[in-house]
Amino acid sequence: MNRYTKGTLALEIVMIAVAVVFAFPVYVLINLAIRAPSDTSSPIAPTSSPTLANFAQAWQEGGLGGALINSLAVTAISVLIVLTVSSLAAYPLARSTAHWSRGTFLLIMLGLILPFQLAALPLYQTVRDLGLLGSIWSLVLFYAGLQVPFTTFLYVGFLRALPRDFEEAATIDGCGPLTAFRYVVLPMLKPITVTALVLNTVSVWNDFFTPLLYLSGSDQQTMPVAVAGFVGQFVSDWNLIFAALLISVIPVLAVYLLLQRSIINGFAGGLKG
Repeated sequence: MNRYTKGTLALEIVMIAVAVVFAFPVYVLINLAIRAPSDTSSPIAPTSSPTLANFAQAWQEGGLGGALINSLAVTAISVLIVLTVSSLAAYPLARSTAHWSRGTFLLIMLGLILPFQLAALPLYQTVRDLGLLGSIWSLVLFYAGLQVPFTTFLYVGFLRALPRDFEEAATIDGCGPLTAFRYVVLPMLKPITVTALVLNTVSVWNDFFTPLLYLSGSDQQTMPVAVAGFVGQFVSDWNLIFAALLISVIPVLAVYLLLQRSIINGFAGGLKG
């Protein structure tokens, strides 16, 4: 019979303390986002007269509507391309025993080793020559290439742990490689697909440098760039900044809540493997 010991009490106190540390910045963020600019009380003190005017003002002044649409489009298209290309590339790399398979896999993994900053200038010149500067398609092209190596690495590792029995049975029944992948392998890739979906979505959505570089000088912007526009050289309206930050967090939070069960199952499956 398990008994409530002093060690259990100490562990609970530590866990509560850690939770408070992580929750405190979120509390300050929400507290200031719903506070009127005329309220100069401490950020820690609860707001006595909460208001939603900051959200409306931030939406209008920061052009968050267009930025939100751009971020949604760039993230959705980029992640879809990354997941499709990576899963299709990982399947033969994980299943083939030919010498070219290992060499190709190592070549793709170079994308994880080399920092993208080394190719920032050549990539910028290439995008400029293609006439894509100022267009969201430049971001889609960049993210599709940047995220594929890491996502392929995740898929290959997961596929190598999967048994081949179902694929061999499908092959005996007359299925080709693509048909077996679509109807047999792909459903089994759901845990790692959800994990890759979340990791890539957060990475693309939160990126600031690339949109600032490729969309500079145009009327196009993404949410991180739009939020940064509220920070001035001499004056910064933190109430509007925090309201804009909350607006930018909502889509990613919504994706997490919708896929929460699949995400937990995906990580749990990875831990069991």
